Amino acid sequence: MRISNYHPANEIRGLKGRVLSGCTIVLGLTGSSAIYRSIDVARELIRRGARVIPVLSREAAKLVSPELFRWATGEEVFTEFSGEVGHIALSREASSMLICPATLNTISKVVNGIGDTTVTLVAMAMLGNGKPVIIVPAMHYNLWHTYEKLKLYQSLSELGITVVPPVISEGKAKIAGINDVVAAVEAVTLRGRDLSGLRILVTAGATREWLDRVRFLTNPSTGKMGLAIAREAYFRGAEVTLIHGFITGDSVPHYIKSINVSTTEEMAEAVVSEVRSKEYDAVILAAAPTDFKFSKVFSGRLSASDAPLSIELVATPKISLIIRNYFKGLVVGFSAEYAEGSEELLVSNAIKKMKERLFDIIVANDVSRTDIGFASDYNEVYIIHRDGEVVKVSKTLKSEVARRILDEVKKMLGG
Repeated sequence: MRISNYHPANEIRGLKGRVLSGCTIVLGLTGSSAIYRSIDVARELIRRGARVIPVLSREAAKLVSPELFRWATGEEVFTEFSGEVGHIALSREASSMLICPATLNTISKVVNGIGDTTVTLVAMAMLGNGKPVIIVPAMHYNLWHTYEKLKLYQSLSELGITVVPPVISEGKAKIAGINDVVAAVEAVTLRGRDLSGLRILVTAGATREWLDRVRFLTNPSTGKMGLAIAREAYFRGAEVTLIHGFITGDSVPHYIKSINVSTTEEMAEAVVSEVRSKEYDAVILAAAPTDFKFSKVFSGRLSASDAPLSIELVATPKISLIIRNYFKGLVVGFSAEYAEGSEELLVSNAIKKMKERLFDIIVANDVSRTDIGFASDYNEVYIIHRDGEVVKVSKTLKSEVARRILDEVKKMLGG
């Protein structure tokens, strides 16, 4: 029985899709205590089909055994280059490089072209080959403050390096969440910074329409689709504003300007305020505003003794129709249709809604399916243009759906 080619990493490869299939990611690891979280990042990239090759600095190897990363990735681990040109070979073979975690020392060396560690040496070679480099800082807050004072972020940007900003908490600049790191790797590896110069407004999540102080009407939206679009647009270089209702199962990206609202009217007011105050290129209405509200809202808390109670529902405002009074740019809408598997019904209903709501693009999905859509990491959609073009995106991760939507936005904006 031959088992020489077996490795446990292959058991998870592609479990969440193949969006990174064919991509080789060099994972640069430096001497930060946050290094343990990089194992989860590596495994998540593998679940999306990527090949991940670890490169550890000497300081990193003091904190975590290279054997652990060999187990996690199934690849040869590089801790030093002894005269050979391994860094050159890696830079030619790799699609991109992720330095996670990145210490202040490493960041400073990359900015100043100092290749005296395995990680910075590969980074130099990657940049020289025109390959994407993504950096995920992690350090004490006082060091992060130094980073900002030295304008290292600006220098990294000038070098074409993408930074995933840390979470500032408990006196530390902590490594960003896995969803944020993976989103950055996917976006930059597959599309680069092709949305640079664009300003995009995204809505996400469910709104709530209150009956009293403790009861409300809402829908099953978790906000995952809108968050995926916001992350993808940000890491592809766009300036992004996110207006969101209630989000569950994920966190709002800390590095994106966000506005939190509760009701549909509040969301409409926030969107109108933004498009009136800034010149946006596109508005992507990925939120799921509640279509109805109570005609009367009760103060305090209703009691069971108040029964029987007659409740009347009235329609909430349609955000797309309201903003058309102020915004003439590209508007993308969404259509959650109960189509019971009928592609023809799904597309025809979505086209009708696109015309009624004055959308330029509408993204339709079938909510009768339980394996996609609300509360799922996956979706299958039809992206429909106002000129009649229909693009089907078969079932895949919402991050890939977001990518395809933004591809269509870019195309319509003349990119």
